[in-house]
Amino acid sequence: MADGSEKRPALPLSEATLATLPESVLRPTYDRSALRPGIVHIGVGNFHRGHQAWYLHRLMQEGLAQDWAIIGAGVRPGDAVMRDKLLAQDCLTTLIELDPSGTSAEVVGSMIDFLPVEHDNAALIDAMARPDIRIVALTVTEGGYCIDAASGRLDLTHPDIAHDIAHPGAPITAFGAMVAALSRRMAAGHAPFTSQSCDNLQGNGDILREVIVSLARATEPDLADWLTKHAAFPNSMVDCIVPATGPSEIALAAQFGIADAAPVTHENFRQWVIEDAFCAGRPDWDKAGAIFTDRVHDYEAMKIRILNAGHQVLANAGELLGLPTIADCMSHRLMRAFFRKVQMEEIAPYVSDVPGFTPSAYVDLIEARFSNPEIRDTTRRVAFDGSSRHTGFVLPILRDARAAGGSVEGLSLVEALWARMCAGTRQDGSRIEPNDPHWDTLVTAAEQAKADPQAWLAQNQYYQELENEEAFSTSFAAWLTLIWAEGVDAALGQYLGKGA
Repeated sequence: MADGSEKRPALPLSEATLATLPESVLRPTYDRSALRPGIVHIGVGNFHRGHQAWYLHRLMQEGLAQDWAIIGAGVRPGDAVMRDKLLAQDCLTTLIELDPSGTSAEVVGSMIDFLPVEHDNAALIDAMARPDIRIVALTVTEGGYCIDAASGRLDLTHPDIAHDIAHPGAPITAFGAMVAALSRRMAAGHAPFTSQSCDNLQGNGDILREVIVSLARATEPDLADWLTKHAAFPNSMVDCIVPATGPSEIALAAQFGIADAAPVTHENFRQWVIEDAFCAGRPDWDKAGAIFTDRVHDYEAMKIRILNAGHQVLANAGELLGLPTIADCMSHRLMRAFFRKVQMEEIAPYVSDVPGFTPSAYVDLIEARFSNPEIRDTTRRVAFDGSSRHTGFVLPILRDARAAGGSVEGLSLVEALWARMCAGTRQDGSRIEPNDPHWDTLVTAAEQAKADPQAWLAQNQYYQELENEEAFSTSFAAWLTLIWAEGVDAALGQYLGKGA
């Protein structure tokens, strides 16, 4: 932060005020008026603005990628709120790096417009149908892909997908809008755009391919065949801890002299590993630090299993103990030791090395990142949508551990903590506000499981064959019973006292 910058009145962020910001704030050095669009990004949340948009901005700072500017888009009513905020500040975003050694700010300018958010997605379809749009990227959360967990296929009975099949010209999902735009491109003789998922899903490109091609086949089989032959859906691994924005983050931006309605705070670490499979060109993101490789699966497995599953190791216990942030969880003696033991004994053994990292070294890195007290990443945010996150991040490891004959004591305890958290009260009796799209169903199962732990595992949409996996179900029942009887600390202590 520049000397005295905290004493200056905060200036509304805009193209016109960039030159007057404090000298300590990095800002675009490129002519934003000369940028040309090449990417539509659906889901303009904090993660996108602190990750993909930053990589592109850094290329633009070097005079590169001037024809790859981002047009923002959204398909949910709440996206219109973000649109209003960003358009009012010329689609600029203040990124604030939270490092224990010091805080710094940078204004990112790689987004140049934000499409109207409409129920029928007409403007979005029009934009994606333009041949100058060569990539359509999206961040719609892990649970937003309408995939049937049992089959791994698109759930054609999902109400939103069923709507889009019945009304392909007025879709309500991002996927339906993408299919409608691709149909127009095929009819006009244009090439397809690359469809790029930036969500935390293992094989995210493969999952997006399944959704887009299956939805196309349900309405226009020739389009599905065309996409199978010509389209691209690169897999990628994305990583940067980006907390939600609230009053304290807005106030922090103001300390830098910037009145930003939607600033983004982030840790001092980013990683983007991408399969080099694009059908209509791409920016040279590797020149800004991204990694293009054919080993995306190994990178994403390491990250999803150690970081994302690691978040779930902490979050539910943290909620039950009333610990506000992930850093607070890591400062709790039992919680930190619990995290370390589960990682080293039950997660890292099922992760492969990648260039530059062994699984144990990556555990060390994540432990340090989670412990950063400057990152106010709330336990509640990390615990959100456990029905998707446990299914996607934790249970696959548990299945691998059982197949290998390994211990699942710690992972069983993680699941028991989730079951206890979903009862909706903390240990001190305070209420946990609904925090999952399926909260009511989870609460009912959690209440039943207090007397009959098997009632939790009977949720076949999550556990499937694991319900009858004796080593897991027996351990789960014992942990849940102990948590209800003696509390989280007692369960953690007992687990930590067990041998490897």
